[in-house]
Amino acid sequence: MSASTNSSGLTFQLHPLALINVSDHHTRVKAQTGVVSRVIGGLLGIQTGRTVEITNSFELVTTGSGHDVAIDIAYLTTKQEQYKKVFPTNEFIGWYSTGSNLQTDVDIRIHKSLLEINESPVYMMLNPMITPTSKELPITLYESEMHIIEGNSSMIFVEASYDIETLEAERISVDQITRITTGTSNSDQLTSHLSGIHSAIKMLNERIGSVTQYLEAVDAGEQPVDHQLLRQIASLARQLPTVDTEQFQKEFLMEHNDALLMVYLASMTKGTAQINDVADKFTMAFEKHARRRALI
Repeated sequence: MSASTNSSGLTFQLHPLALINVSDHHTRVKAQTGVVSRVIGGLLGIQTGRTVEITNSFELVTTGSGHDVAIDIAYLTTKQEQYKKVFPTNEFIGWYSTGSNLQTDVDIRIHKSLLEINESPVYMMLNPMITPTSKELPITLYESEMHIIEGNSSMIFVEASYDIETLEAERISVDQITRITTGTSNSDQLTSHLSGIHSAIKMLNERIGSVTQYLEAVDAGEQPVDHQLLRQIASLARQLPTVDTEQFQKEFLMEHNDALLMVYLASMTKGTAQINDVADKFTMAFEKHARRRALI
């Protein structure tokens, strides 16, 4: 395996749904068998130009075990056709498995068996053996490349960088799963949310300070001029005035008013529910008192 970065120029975007499905697959197999075993599945996604979005995943049927494990291609083809009917834009992007390290010979053999379906499949590996204090996602993405080694053409895996891309529905789902698994109260969730915003603002401030220090050093002649970096900074700076337009202010106020209205409606609903609860308790207590007087 090569430790270098990918040279294909592709940009990969992972969606939470695919990651949750892989994690669920591993957890269910572990709960059913009582042991940690390797699971294998397929990846679905959309490729637009040089951008590849991995949006979903599904389990695959395998034959054999250990070093002789292989994917049932007939089952894979059937599942791909079924998903194609529901999600016409989704294509088979690659495959995934769980494990802490590459099983080079086995993984390359499985990878080659998928070349009939996708000429350049992606391999995603989830490492279930992680420490709770780890801040990195236990996900590694690999592309395959053909290299000449000792005069022979050989396939190797090359690590590829990726970004996490979420849709609104996915953000809501992940937030709901977090609430269920952690069992946190509303105050804890608010504290966590505000802590996240504080960390993001702090990080933004540090990066702006780094950019400012670099520009001051370049202006003073202490740092060499990097024209590509300066163009990126200039492009970023040119985007700032666009958020101060009349249209932005109008949309911002509308969003702000809508948020306040939702808070107001939620408060009214909560207050009405509490009033109804008090009224029910009062009615119940009054009826019991009236029955006692009737018996006396």
